[in-house]
Amino acid sequence: MYFASTITDIFSNNYVQILVTIIGVIVVQAIVARAIAQIIKKTVRGSKYASSTEKKNREDTLIRIFRTASGVALWIIGLVIILGELHVNIAALATGAGLIGIIVGLGAQNVVKDFLGGIFVILEDQYRVGDIVMFSASSGMGSGVSGVVEDISIRVTRLRDLDGNLHTVSNGSAGIVTNMSHQYANVNIDVGVGYDSDIDKVKDIINEIGGQLEEDPKWQDNIIEPIKFLRLDSFGDSSIQVKAVGRVKPAQQWGVAGEFRERIKKAFEKNGITIPFPQLVVHQGKKD
Repeated sequence: MYFASTITDIFSNNYVQILVTIIGVIVVQAIVARAIAQIIKKTVRGSKYASSTEKKNREDTLIRIFRTASGVALWIIGLVIILGELHVNIAALATGAGLIGIIVGLGAQNVVKDFLGGIFVILEDQYRVGDIVMFSASSGMGSGVSGVVEDISIRVTRLRDLDGNLHTVSNGSAGIVTNMSHQYANVNIDVGVGYDSDIDKVKDIINEIGGQLEEDPKWQDNIIEPIKFLRLDSFGDSSIQVKAVGRVKPAQQWGVAGEFRERIKKAFEKNGITIPFPQLVVHQGKKD
């Protein structure tokens, strides 16, 4: 009986109960975090062009957001319990907090806007961690930024550009967001050839190079549809513009396009097709 009474006295101590509450929140948070990861991995479904990497990016983004949100909710509940153990008048505190919240809310409209923007980014799957995106210029973003998304929270998105600069963008002020690595990407190439070129021959070479690139073991896993001749696009001052397009996996358009340009230049040189540079013809008037 004495032992049981001692245990009861220990757990009746407010500070012990506060410690138990903190430990309990930590344990529950770990369990919930694990459960969230398992649920999201089972519920996320790939789309037509989704790869395993793309699916993992979406899973990581959703797991990060829901873990953060659940963690905040659990610690708020824990804080309320701790305040109760300290005999704080929670009702009066809530009333005061409500008045303070109204005052703060009037000056924090942009923060609320950022939160709502972040929620829609996640729910609508606008972009995910690992995607390459471009944020167009808006009132709060100067000239606009682009790069790889490194982190998404409810309030901000962080992306790193090719120079290694880390940009932090408020979700509520992102303006137009261009995702350059969602599901798939198109290779869109314009090639200028001389006016004396045989267009049928140009078309055959482009299609042949596109087919060779698709069959190359180094590149075939990145290509969804091979690069093909699309059309004669326009007549320039010194060349005919020819357009070729293909479809590749996310973020592979630049590498595939670079390899195609290198091969097409060599093929054109081998077949006597010129890629002219801008020229200016000057007509000299008759002298008096």
